[in-house]
Amino acid sequence: MTTDVSSAQPYSGASGRTARVPKYYRIKQRLLAMAEELQPGSAMPAERLLAVRFDTSRTTIRLALTELVGEGRLDRIQGKGTFVAQPKLSRTLQLTSHTEDMRAQGLTPASQVLDIGEVPADERLCALLGIGIGERVLRIERLRLAGGDPMAIETTHLSARRFPGLRASLATYPSLYTALAEVYGVHLAEADETIETSLSTPREAQLLATDVGLPMLLLSRHSRDAEGRPVEWVRSVYRGSRYKFVAALRRPDGRVVRRGPAAADRDVSGRA
Repeated sequence: MTTDVSSAQPYSGASGRTARVPKYYRIKQRLLAMAEELQPGSAMPAERLLAVRFDTSRTTIRLALTELVGEGRLDRIQGKGTFVAQPKLSRTLQLTSHTEDMRAQGLTPASQVLDIGEVPADERLCALLGIGIGERVLRIERLRLAGGDPMAIETTHLSARRFPGLRASLATYPSLYTALAEVYGVHLAEADETIETSLSTPREAQLLATDVGLPMLLLSRHSRDAEGRPVEWVRSVYRGSRYKFVAALRRPDGRVVRRGPAAADRDVSGRA
């Protein structure tokens, strides 16, 4: 990728060294100022119009827009254009379902089953689910929505032997966790959750209505019941532009760390 540094302005830092500010970066700041004057969800002007307005190339405009999308300031919707990003949804790192999380924020949750079936357990699934090699594992892939917008792709793995008929139960109960509790008497008590970042694949981008290669949040959750028995292993891909994760921190000595507003609103990327 080439960076347009024509007409770049110098910047003198604390060290006294002069750094060149690329032209696209100055355009990016002007685009950000424009976006901040618009309402969330408002469409940004087309690239060709922005190029004329700022007297620069569409390549420079595209680079600046791409960085703003990657930072979560703008949201690019496949086939529609670039929009001012909606406020990020907060998801507290606790053992709750998608249905509970969305309802807590006043949104209407929904799920679309993308695929459901059984697969033989490999060594990894054996260790995660506490089953034997080759045993049947129920694999449920769902598109998670909130207010009609796609939010995440969630793939859940459970022991088919331990939860017979679960596939049919999902058509009756509003959430998987409710079905586990009501039908099988299994209540999730604890989980280990890992958050990583990834770039969207073509399939993920299509399902989440975004562009290929944009930042995604990748969550892996390994849940156990009250007896410590493994229940599920879940892999979820979230739109990075729509989510921030909040964790309650506690000191090793048991004292709660009270955080100010700036820290409490900090997302997993480290940007407030």
